[in-house]
Amino acid sequence: MGALIGTAAADRPDPDPLLTQIAEYVTSPPAPSAAAEQSAHWVLLDSLACALLALEHEECVRHLGPVVPGTVVPHGAVVPGTGAVLDPIAAAFDIGCMIRWLDFNDTWLAAEWGHPSDNLGAILGVGDYLSRRAQARGDRPLMVADVLARATQAHEIQGVLALTNSFNAVGLDHVLLVRIASTAVSTALLGGTTDQVAAALSHAFADGGALRTYRHAPNTGPRKSWAAGDATSRAVRHAMWAVGGEISIPSVLTAAGWGFQDVLFGGTPIELPRPLGSYVMENVLFKVSFPAEFHAQTAVEAAFELHPQVRDRIDEVESVTIWTQEAGKRIIDKTGPLTNYADRDHCIQYMTAIGLIFGELTADSYTDAVAADPRIDALRDRTTVIEEPAYSADYLDPDKRAITNAVQVTFTDGTRTAKVEVEYPVGHPRRRGEAIPLLRDKLADALARRFPEPRVGAIMELADDPVRLAATPLPEFIDLFVPDAAL
Repeated sequence: MGALIGTAAADRPDPDPLLTQIAEYVTSPPAPSAAAEQSAHWVLLDSLACALLALEHEECVRHLGPVVPGTVVPHGAVVPGTGAVLDPIAAAFDIGCMIRWLDFNDTWLAAEWGHPSDNLGAILGVGDYLSRRAQARGDRPLMVADVLARATQAHEIQGVLALTNSFNAVGLDHVLLVRIASTAVSTALLGGTTDQVAAALSHAFADGGALRTYRHAPNTGPRKSWAAGDATSRAVRHAMWAVGGEISIPSVLTAAGWGFQDVLFGGTPIELPRPLGSYVMENVLFKVSFPAEFHAQTAVEAAFELHPQVRDRIDEVESVTIWTQEAGKRIIDKTGPLTNYADRDHCIQYMTAIGLIFGELTADSYTDAVAADPRIDALRDRTTVIEEPAYSADYLDPDKRAITNAVQVTFTDGTRTAKVEVEYPVGHPRRRGEAIPLLRDKLADALARRFPEPRVGAIMELADDPVRLAATPLPEFIDLFVPDAAL
């Protein structure tokens, strides 16, 4: 590395092509497809449902609020479910943290994985701040349609970069892509030019990437639930700096020796494998019925199907076999003690055991109280997880994008259940028609836990009328999610 010092040409290069491609996309985006518009409608509503449900968990709530208590932000962004009024950087953290906390929001699986709706922390934080400031001047606020359009763009940036670029393979966490996508759309929301978006992106890449350490035993912990909020807030900071005139780091990716690709990505180029449009929003995966790491969703569905045959014979179970994809085995195959909520909701053996024993899986299933049931660890100890090569191939096949698992239970008397195989979870695009009524139920349940019936009814009327929702001013929509006590 020392030989590189002083050898580079002094002329500043043009921005790396990837920076320009993303910047041009968010400043002159193509129109989304009808399928993407339908998905974006439910992505927004589902993400807010997840955020409301997270407020029932004190560990999440303690991360929220202004950095300095008592801070007053005129015309600041309102945090749904709380009524807190924050600057857009702090609001992005809070909203992103709430959406992600329960591991219940949408998902994207490819060479890299992640949760594209994490970006709504930045989009809602910046969008509401801009809208309330505009209203104070007598100008037009953003409409919900503007949020849906930016969400589609953020999904696309994060998801397309994830198709062939595996950051986890070099130990970096997928929230890097949240920071990149949120930086791009936040800068565009703030009125940034193509050059300013590229500049903001260069600084987002210069931040490097968070380590995945906190997602894996023996270090698994709650950071995985607030890491996305952290990424979105950092993105907003970069966006605000860029529109304020911060200059670019044009070859941040490709600079020899010092660029992201050489330092952190083994010299491999980071490229877009397909043009940016609305592909990811069209194909995003929803977590519909239960909060579980997505590689295990079909295992849990299989366990639910087996529950009636197993629930009264738990003590007679000799073994449980789970066949999964390579990614599932690598990420969530865990043995030994599970010491906290974050450990349990990323353990395929734990989630499958819960399904077999109880026939349901909720956020409370990962608590210490439920985990104390000795039957759970007894089943985990008898469970074997096997990679099925055909499942791994179908997982990567762009025409299938299956997330297959199979589960079979053998009893001590030598009998066994059928091997129950589920290829596509209910939140998969191939089951979208089945999923949307369930997403609606998920939203209604989350609302009813926090708001009186008239408020629930008003929000659900908008949920059932995509045209009217899209035409609703953003502050008016956000205010529907403010508790009466905060008004």
